[in-house]
Amino acid sequence: MKHKKKFNHLSRTSAHRKALLSNMATSLIMHKRISTTVAKAKALKIYVEPLITKSKNDNTHSRRVVFSYLGQKEAVAELFREVAPKIINRPGGYTRILRTGNRIGDNAETCIIELVDFNATYTEVKQEVKKTATRRRRSSGAKKAAGTTEAAAVEEAPKADTPAEEATEA
Repeated sequence: MKHKKKFNHLSRTSAHRKALLSNMATSLIMHKRISTTVAKAKALKIYVEPLITKSKNDNTHSRRVVFSYLGQKEAVAELFREVAPKIINRPGGYTRILRTGNRIGDNAETCIIELVDFNATYTEVKQEVKKTATRRRRSSGAKKAAGTTEAAAVEEAPKADTPAEEATEA
């Protein structure tokens, strides 16, 4: 029975699964994006996100705990030096899974798993949207200001017409 068994065993022994996830987590941290199957990506997400959360607190104990999971000091250094400062304000959800279709050989569903803050495509789009929204506010404000000037000109026009009409009547 599988009662209270929450993680995917990935059809591997315990040692093989730990080695697989450790190597995949190291690759994800070093390269910021890797391609794999959806099942492995979901298992990796559960494995690596607590490690990234640990990296927010940069002290010796956190480094040793993360090193016990990863086993490579280069990956630990990369995680604490480059990844942690970018995700310091993010409360969770450090990875993104993008499905890419099925593999030709065995029809396995593949995907790309990446660190959220390191995808330049999404961060550039967000910045452009902010700039566009700011411009719209300014232009609408300019229209309102122009509308008030036109309204003032309309109010002045009848006053100008009134003395002209008085001059014609007299």
